[in-house]
Amino acid sequence: MAQGCCGCCSALRPRYKRLVDNIFPASPQDGLVKSNMEKLTFYSLSSPEKLDRIGEYLFQKASRDIYRRRHGFVIIAMEAMDQLLVACHSQTLNLFVESFLKMVQKLLESTDPQLQILATQSFVRFANIEEDTPSYHRRYDFFVSKFSAMCHSNHNDKPTRENIRLAGIQGLQGVIRKTVSDDLVENIWEAQHMDKIVPSLLYNMQTAEKYETVSCMETDTRDGLDDDPPRLAEACLRELVGRASFGHIRSVLRPVLTHFDRHELWVPTEFAVHTFKIIMFSIQAQYSYSVVEALLQHLDAGVGTRVRAARAAVLSSIVAFAAGDSVGPSVLEIINNLLTNLRASVARDSEKESDEKLYQEALINALGEFADHLPDFQKIDIMMFIVSKIPNQRGKGTKADSMLQSILLKSLLKVGSTYRTTELSKAFPAAFLDALLRLSGAGEAATRALLQRILHTLLDRRGNAAALAAPTVDYAKLGLIVEKCSRPDLIFISKHGYAIFSSLYDGLQLESNTAENVCAIYTTLALLCVELASEETVCDMLQLILSMQQSALSNPVLSTAQACRVHGAALALLALVPHVLLLPALQEYVAQIIEARREEAPHLLPPLLEDYDLSPSKMPNKLPYLMIDQMALAECLKACGVEARLQPAAPYAGAALAQRHSWVEAGAAQGRDSLADISAGPNAELDSANSSPGVQRHCGGGESVSLEALRRAASGPSEAERREAERRRATLNDTFRTAPFDHLLLITQPKYEIKEKLEEIFNSLSEEPLLGVGVGGSPAGKPTPCTKYFPELFLY
Repeated sequence: MAQGCCGCCSALRPRYKRLVDNIFPASPQDGLVKSNMEKLTFYSLSSPEKLDRIGEYLFQKASRDIYRRRHGFVIIAMEAMDQLLVACHSQTLNLFVESFLKMVQKLLESTDPQLQILATQSFVRFANIEEDTPSYHRRYDFFVSKFSAMCHSNHNDKPTRENIRLAGIQGLQGVIRKTVSDDLVENIWEAQHMDKIVPSLLYNMQTAEKYETVSCMETDTRDGLDDDPPRLAEACLRELVGRASFGHIRSVLRPVLTHFDRHELWVPTEFAVHTFKIIMFSIQAQYSYSVVEALLQHLDAGVGTRVRAARAAVLSSIVAFAAGDSVGPSVLEIINNLLTNLRASVARDSEKESDEKLYQEALINALGEFADHLPDFQKIDIMMFIVSKIPNQRGKGTKADSMLQSILLKSLLKVGSTYRTTELSKAFPAAFLDALLRLSGAGEAATRALLQRILHTLLDRRGNAAALAAPTVDYAKLGLIVEKCSRPDLIFISKHGYAIFSSLYDGLQLESNTAENVCAIYTTLALLCVELASEETVCDMLQLILSMQQSALSNPVLSTAQACRVHGAALALLALVPHVLLLPALQEYVAQIIEARREEAPHLLPPLLEDYDLSPSKMPNKLPYLMIDQMALAECLKACGVEARLQPAAPYAGAALAQRHSWVEAGAAQGRDSLADISAGPNAELDSANSSPGVQRHCGGGESVSLEALRRAASGPSEAERREAERRRATLNDTFRTAPFDHLLLITQPKYEIKEKLEEIFNSLSEEPLLGVGVGGSPAGKPTPCTKYFPELFLY
């Protein structure tokens, strides 16, 4: 009777329950009953409205089996759910998915690693299914937390530990794929999720025995990934970063930076470089700038110098990836951030001595790496931007300013070394060149040498800088590459040559110069000579060489050692001129000087020494017959068919000539305003006598008149003088409005030629000229032409 009752009750059970019960065998070792599973699948497809009940019933049976530790039946239930999930693609699948996810969660909550791994595999299969309609209410908080915890498994058995970690990483990958592609489902980019996912992946990546960074990983071919947690974690991180949009990049980067800070993973830098390169390789190209920006902002996040240096080293390793895709303001923004961090580092280093050198070098390397991947026109913009940040100090300055100047010049040198000069006018825009020349008078000798190295980098187009690093008179063995000077370069040097040569000449006159400074200036001049080899520039170069020699003889600021170095550099440059221009007469003359100096004064030849021990008879000013003679140079040039335009005096001598038109402008300024009233007084020769060197002022009675004139100048013109000036002005305006052109031409024509008048003034001088005469110059008493004092007025 009891048996019949049981059979009767079984017949009254719903059909879906009977079908579910029939898929379970008597013994779990027999596995899923396939024939009955096919019946259940067919029933589910024909009656999709029953799917949610089937799922719920399977979940209840599995829950009871988990509680009773009948894991074999649990595995069968999970397998059945997997098959139903894959087979059924209907509108009601969402209802079944809820039961499915409850089942997965139940298995993950168990302490059995086998069930956890089984549940993870089922979740991954579910994540790869594309649903027709999204589920707005479905949440994955539990799965993110559980899979992240599995990534950190510390199970005693190593194989089991690795399998659990692999399952955790696969689960996270499934969550990412399921949520990141659909904006309507839960936002996986929220901080609460990223703070679990990203550290879990990094934790597994850092356990790799060695870090091999490749530009892309074949994620489709799973060989080697399923049994290697570090590689699988790397693939998952690549996928996560690759799917991130611009607004979500920061959500990934913030936990990365936090993880490295908390676990002190910046030092050593191998893993940090490996991680950030993976990010740069995986991120969408147009967003790569965001990674550099985030790392720049994190450089100074309250840590020690070693960590800052490590962060900067990481930055320098990845900044090149962002250069190719950075445009417009983002380029200068990166450069400005780097320079800002450099200035902050210099400020720290100047306040207290600390180990900031590694940090500064890493930032400079980052600057160079970034610039190296930019087009040349942007490199020039960057160099001009850096120059604008350099403090322009002459003489003694603060320690902080000196250090900042040196650091920024090193940055400029790093960027300049990536630039390939084609034309000098493009490499040296006027504003950039003026800024560099202003810095050539920096107070620190090392800073001046650094500036010359920047000029070497930008001037050297043919790789001659290394051969010309030190003065020499034997150029035949150096193998210099010399090509004909182009027309644009000749135009450039004709416009800026005087300013460049004046700056280099002034650089040789500083008493703080070392042998390194003189060698650096020699290299700059030698490169100019090689790059601008032309008959049109040879006279300017020889004129500068004569000026250098004259300054070494007459400048009281220079020590004996410094004077000897300048003599040696001048002769080395003179020997270079006939080598690049093939002037045999000049080459023979140079050879005679070299031979004579080798016999009597080897200290006036290269190489340049730090110290010279000379007797009074061997002083340079005691050996005039061993000096370079201007008349002899002119004759050599004429013998070679080159027009000689050498001036007897050094045109670069004197600080007053730093601004070429200063005398003319000063004279014009003195002719204006109230001083004009003094010359208009009874003693009109007062101003003329003061402005003409060598003309004595007449005394006797002039003192009282000049005092009166000064009083009148201070009080201003009288009322009558104002009326007379107004009348003259009105008459002049009326004349220019109404008079014929021929009449205007006649009344405005000068009464004498200015050149003739100036020659007359200078011929009347009885005193010595203002500027010293170069060696081999005009004999004493010979009138000095006005071209010496006013070269601006004449073309040659």
